[in-house]
Amino acid sequence: MTGHNHYTMCAQFHPKDDLVVSASLDQSVRVWDISGLRKKHSAPTSMTFEDQMSRGNQNQADMFGNTDAVVKFVLEGHDRGVNWVAFHPTLPLIVSAGDDRLVKLWRMSETKAWEVDTCRGHFQNASGCLFHPHQDLILSVGEDKTIRVWDLNKRTSVQSFKRENDRFWVIAAHPEINLFAAGHDNGVMVFKLERERPASAFYQNNLFFITKDKHVRSYDFQKNIESPTLLTLKKLGSPWVPPRTLSFNPAERAILVTSPADGGSYELTNLPRDGSGAIDGADTKRGQGNSAVFVARNRFAVFNAANQQIDIKDLSNSTTKTIKPPHGTTDIYFGGTGNFLLITSTAVHLYDIQQKKSTAELAVSGVKYVVWSNDGLYAALLSKHNVTIVTKTLEQVSTLHETIRIKSATWDDAGVLLYSTLNHIKYTLLNGDNGIVRTLDQTVYLVRVKARNVYCLDRNAKPKILNIDPTEYRFKLALVKRNYEEMLQIIKNSSLVGQSIISYLQKKGYPEIALQFVQDPQTRFELAIECGNLDVAVEMAKQLDRPKLWSRLTTEALAHGNHQIVEMAYQKLRQFDKLSFLYLSTGDEAKLTRMTKIAEHRGDFTARFQNALYLGDVNDRIQMFKEIDLCKYSSIRARISANIIQTLLHT
Repeated sequence: MTGHNHYTMCAQFHPKDDLVVSASLDQSVRVWDISGLRKKHSAPTSMTFEDQMSRGNQNQADMFGNTDAVVKFVLEGHDRGVNWVAFHPTLPLIVSAGDDRLVKLWRMSETKAWEVDTCRGHFQNASGCLFHPHQDLILSVGEDKTIRVWDLNKRTSVQSFKRENDRFWVIAAHPEINLFAAGHDNGVMVFKLERERPASAFYQNNLFFITKDKHVRSYDFQKNIESPTLLTLKKLGSPWVPPRTLSFNPAERAILVTSPADGGSYELTNLPRDGSGAIDGADTKRGQGNSAVFVARNRFAVFNAANQQIDIKDLSNSTTKTIKPPHGTTDIYFGGTGNFLLITSTAVHLYDIQQKKSTAELAVSGVKYVVWSNDGLYAALLSKHNVTIVTKTLEQVSTLHETIRIKSATWDDAGVLLYSTLNHIKYTLLNGDNGIVRTLDQTVYLVRVKARNVYCLDRNAKPKILNIDPTEYRFKLALVKRNYEEMLQIIKNSSLVGQSIISYLQKKGYPEIALQFVQDPQTRFELAIECGNLDVAVEMAKQLDRPKLWSRLTTEALAHGNHQIVEMAYQKLRQFDKLSFLYLSTGDEAKLTRMTKIAEHRGDFTARFQNALYLGDVNDRIQMFKEIDLCKYSSIRARISANIIQTLLHT
């Protein structure tokens, strides 16, 4: 395609139509019609007379004889070279960025194209630009080391991000996920434009949450029904910055919402009993603050990070008390009635509002969220890669580390913490034992667990119900609590098998329970030996019939004093000398006599002599010496043996 008279810096296909847009240092943007390419390479079909005339007219359109692609529009308005250009994903709009430091918006129809407006703000060359895939925003980057966000409708700046040492050259958007990539002098930066975690709070059987449109809605856990819009929060903060937190006051049916826009602000309003569409809250109170949370029925706390101050306010938004928190406080959370948790970069403090002092402190770094158990006895402190479980007085119970970022957490009624990462729902018990519950197709934010259902919000603030199998963590919990009845019930009614649960039981010192899950004879033998279940061990040894197993069984049976099993094992191993000594130890003369006859039958003079010695049979020993022609020693040895036996008898 020819037409530009300088370097072409960028070219993009239209997402749907047969169009290409290009940008050039000749200060122009051109839109090309490439429908001729489709017709040229498509299968032959019958054409109407009108189609044939249209094809003929197109053939005359290009003075160079190129009929595959023709210039449809030439857009001129930049004073210097144009570096980047992009189509809108759904609207007939084009955005361009040039060396004149301008980002221009263009509109086109079937017959013409024209300039709509200009976004001014870059103070060096604008290198790249694009439309936000889902919102009415334009993003641009430049050699002034900034990424800038513009309101598509007002063409005003919304946000800007600056990098200290690197110029930006290109920018791209993921078509589905809220991710952007910007290329700079030293690499590529991947970032999110807005917070995806929906602000929510639940009380009893209702979840209150804020949608992407800044509407407050509720969800009934029992009926699985989402309410109509209860309230709109359009006036809170910037229209492009979603609310950060939501705190619910059931006594007053009031909500406290915070937004990080404009240095931080909060809004206090009452929810209507029944939603009847998007309505503005009546008697709304607003103020400045980075965090706000209810601390009592008629009190809430507001934290201002700039002046490091916490104001305790009543429901009329009047300050009743001012508190100076520890230096470096970054956030506050509910800490039980009359208390709140102060979050610093290296510690968490439990602060008593009445006493105006910190009553407990725990050294834990990077805490971002706090999730209280349903009974209020425990709290989970969530950081980027760690979960720390503490009591209500900040005594550490357990901690765990995840390599993948932790997104959310909630407690079930039994006191097990379920938490989500980017692609898993996992659990952890109070003692630190943890595991995977299920895999996720998309990231979700957990809000409640009930039986086999996990209630959550997705990144679009839509309620979802996920089914889980809680058998594994319920079994482990019953094990910790020594609830053997429930454990037996789970064993009978579930398919909880596998090496993981077996090794877990072994590691935790419950081989007798692991024995219930195993069918493999070798594993059953090992577990039976470990838990001292000799009956199962004998059964498995008989089934496998290996000398090594009989030897181990002998050692274990001796330790238990079970000489019947020891006798059986010696017989299996044909260890006649040990059998004889066993019979001597147990005083079984009949079996010793039998062992003598067996030794005689085998022609084993040593074993025969030993048994005769055990029995005190002097005549048999003399007879043995005669048989091997040692008569001259027989009388001496006989006397010595008799004396030894006599001495033993006396002692």
